[in-house]
Amino acid sequence: MSIQTINPFSNEVIATYSLLQPSQLEAKLQLAEQTFHMWSKRTLAQRATPMRALCEQLKHRKKTLAAIITEEMGKLHHEAIAEVEKCAWVCEHYAEHAESYLAPQTIATEAKRSYICYQPLGPLLAIMPWNYPFWQVFRALAPNLMAGNTLLLKHASNVPQCSQTIEQLVQEAGFPDGCMQSLLVNSKTANELIKDQRIRGVTLTGSEFAGRSVGSLAGQYLKKSVLELGGSDPFIVCDDADIKQAVNAAVTSRCMNAGQTCIAAKRFFVMPSVADDFIQGLIDRMQKLMIGDPSDDQTTLAPLARTDLRNDLHNQVLCALDEGAKDVIGCKIPDRDGNFYLPSLLDNVNPTMSAFQEELFGPVASVIRVKSADEAIQFANQSHYGLGASIWSKDINKAEKIAFRIEAGSCFINSFVKSHCALPFGGIKNSGYGRELGAHGIQEFTNIKTIWIQ
Repeated sequence: MSIQTINPFSNEVIATYSLLQPSQLEAKLQLAEQTFHMWSKRTLAQRATPMRALCEQLKHRKKTLAAIITEEMGKLHHEAIAEVEKCAWVCEHYAEHAESYLAPQTIATEAKRSYICYQPLGPLLAIMPWNYPFWQVFRALAPNLMAGNTLLLKHASNVPQCSQTIEQLVQEAGFPDGCMQSLLVNSKTANELIKDQRIRGVTLTGSEFAGRSVGSLAGQYLKKSVLELGGSDPFIVCDDADIKQAVNAAVTSRCMNAGQTCIAAKRFFVMPSVADDFIQGLIDRMQKLMIGDPSDDQTTLAPLARTDLRNDLHNQVLCALDEGAKDVIGCKIPDRDGNFYLPSLLDNVNPTMSAFQEELFGPVASVIRVKSADEAIQFANQSHYGLGASIWSKDINKAEKIAFRIEAGSCFINSFVKSHCALPFGGIKNSGYGRELGAHGIQEFTNIKTIWIQ
């Protein structure tokens, strides 16, 4: 069996890859386990040496690596460069901070001494998506390799070149063979891997459907799992917001990566006094976006990663229009080659509509007009997702009070939602569980062990 990688701009086949044979997969599993027993015994300082080398590789080769991302999944080239730079940052961050994040913690008890230590679990399976084909991998790779685990990567089927390139980078940075391995396998084989006793944990970023499948299987076999399953993030514009600032952030957040971002602002809750100005601002900014070749610096809106994803998005938009939403701009597939979708704005969306309840993974903004901050909070929480949220107001105290009432893994005030290496990242409700990044991220796949000395 084989998989193909297809250029989203030209829809031309880039390459064809053969899936691993059972004997090849078994060899990789054995190597991951053998390497773990050696790698986990190294000091954090010893682990940090190849991690810093990996950071430098990413910095020096960022343009070449970005070109691979752009060709394989269609990301704008300058966005792809920024993605590689962020991967270098996370490597640098954990090389610098892993020792403090994993330092034993003394706890005062009646014992002579009692403390908590963090020890690696073993080989981990990372099931990763295509939308950030380097960053999603590196935010799992950097903390877990520094913690002493080894990593087996089952990447999305449309980005095998990215997957194999990452493995090559890790090897060239000086990590021992088996620390990180790319697995070209299908979902059925990935499920079998979860059952294997050598796999000690599973981290997945993907759809809610994939999360239910992987989470239930991991639970059945008593494996620790971390799931990040997307979101439909609220973007609340209060009546005292800086509208120009909010509009700029709204369009950037909604249309970055062609809208294919879990933490993109997707539902825009706007107060009556600023609704018309905010919507006009969105129209003006979104109409200036230029679709085209993602490798061309003049292009500001990339194609979607696959044709089926573009068609699914359009069907969601058509459903919203049938339900009574108003198509302000866009809402069409342009008459040209490539998996493009016009930047689109839906007005008069309400909680009964599919555009309110579902995640729209593309450059489509849904505007919900609300009467008050209380109604905005009520509607924002009326979702089975809970990943991120942003609140826009010049009154920081008011904005903080709103943030505390929003059901989400993170809330940003006067900024759009983004991940930061030093801060925990993840969601609640159907957006998943567990955390990546920060101290919490590196501790997720460790044995948090209590030592008691009487």
